[in-house]
Amino acid sequence: MFNKILIANRGEIAVRIIKACQELGIKSAAIYSDVDLTSLHTRMADEAYHIGAATASESYLNKNKIIELARSIGADAIHPGYGFFSENASFIEDVEQSGISFIGPSSKSVKMMGSKTAARTLMSKHNVPVVPGTLEAIKDAEEGIKFSAKIGFPILLKASAGGGGKGMRKVSNKDEFQSAFESTKREALKSFANDEVYIEKFIENPKHIEVQIIADKHGNYRHVFERECSIQRRHQKIIEEAPSAFVDQTTRDKITEAAIQAAKACGYFNAGTIEFLMDSNKDFYFLEMNTRIQVEHPVTELISGIDLVKEQISIADGNKISFEQNEIKINGFALECRIYAEDPANNFLPSTGKILHYQEPNGIGVRVDSGFAADSEISIHYDPMIAKLISWDSDRSKAISRMNRALNEFQIAGIIVNTNFLSYILNTKEFRTGKYDINFIDNLNHSDSSVKRIDKSNTGNEIAASVFATLIKSKQKTTSKKITSIKNNKWWEQNNE
Repeated sequence: MFNKILIANRGEIAVRIIKACQELGIKSAAIYSDVDLTSLHTRMADEAYHIGAATASESYLNKNKIIELARSIGADAIHPGYGFFSENASFIEDVEQSGISFIGPSSKSVKMMGSKTAARTLMSKHNVPVVPGTLEAIKDAEEGIKFSAKIGFPILLKASAGGGGKGMRKVSNKDEFQSAFESTKREALKSFANDEVYIEKFIENPKHIEVQIIADKHGNYRHVFERECSIQRRHQKIIEEAPSAFVDQTTRDKITEAAIQAAKACGYFNAGTIEFLMDSNKDFYFLEMNTRIQVEHPVTELISGIDLVKEQISIADGNKISFEQNEIKINGFALECRIYAEDPANNFLPSTGKILHYQEPNGIGVRVDSGFAADSEISIHYDPMIAKLISWDSDRSKAISRMNRALNEFQIAGIIVNTNFLSYILNTKEFRTGKYDINFIDNLNHSDSSVKRIDKSNTGNEIAASVFATLIKSKQKTTSKKITSIKNNKWWEQNNE
């Protein structure tokens, strides 16, 4: 097994990987930027190294510096987490050539799935259903209009290198096409340095269903069931659940088989996720493959009992998958709510500043994956996700009730967070009955009095800030006590000489 793993990431996923390393007896090395000097991942790792300024390009996206650091400290593997370099084929290739193990797929597989058009072509060749559309980038608006008329409007214009909801526009008729085509190309070039755009048929009111897969370097493939991730704002997920209340066993058998076929098509190994759109008839279509561990992996871990991060590390070390397909089964129901520093009543505007008070919920069936604590700074430089709150119980209704309780207990003061908005969603009739799709949040009537109350309740955070301000000093003392237990940590050495 590896001796030391450098974690090329920050926040909750860095903390999650550090915990897996601790349980496996592997040393963890964290990197941190100027604003992450006191972050949780910096404090928790066995070793921590300053990597650069707050801007990601000068720190967490400084490829050469990260690889050179890993080499100089004797790290024999790099775990990228998600985001940053996790799906960057060039970075992975350089790590492969450095002789350091990359905890993830090969650069070859990432390249194959990195282009949406290339991935669609590959899936079509291997009988994985794809959304009707072009298999290559369109040359100009005229060609696009002709093709769209052939398959029927509305259609989606999508960036070939896109992701995270960027570089995507719905076009309802031919008159809208020209301007949408030009603006999509501009956004694609700006966001992904690639202005290629392709067309997909717009699927009405679909659900977002994805399948967790894992594969080893010995040709073994397993699926770890499906997740539903249809609650999204700006095409980014905020509530996920496993299994999906919409998917029956027959559909599950079909979609997991298609996911394994997709993974085999690109010679994949390590953890990955195949994302699908599913219509009301339960017909599903390949959307994309995420070639990394995903934010929502805990719900799969809770219903399957599989530690996906440990499995990733073991596979990267050359071992076979630790379980057979028939050895795992769905056990209960799990929900994940992403706790964001943002204002849902103000178009989800990010909220930055210092967390004055932070207290996580707990109890049976409640898990919190977090990268922050009291006194942590929410910076403008990174994603505003603070934590992931996960609940588990024997059935969906009980898991929702447990999540409601946990959201109520979660205390975060000093910034605006979305916990009340998440509670509101959980208690809607649509969510309770599972009859919702990816347009659920867009279709909310924000003038409705029940939605407006979310805005009012946010003021509670500010009240809480005052109430708990007196606890800050004692909280800081508690933090210091924890730090003293860490050995060989550069952060500790630099700040306690």
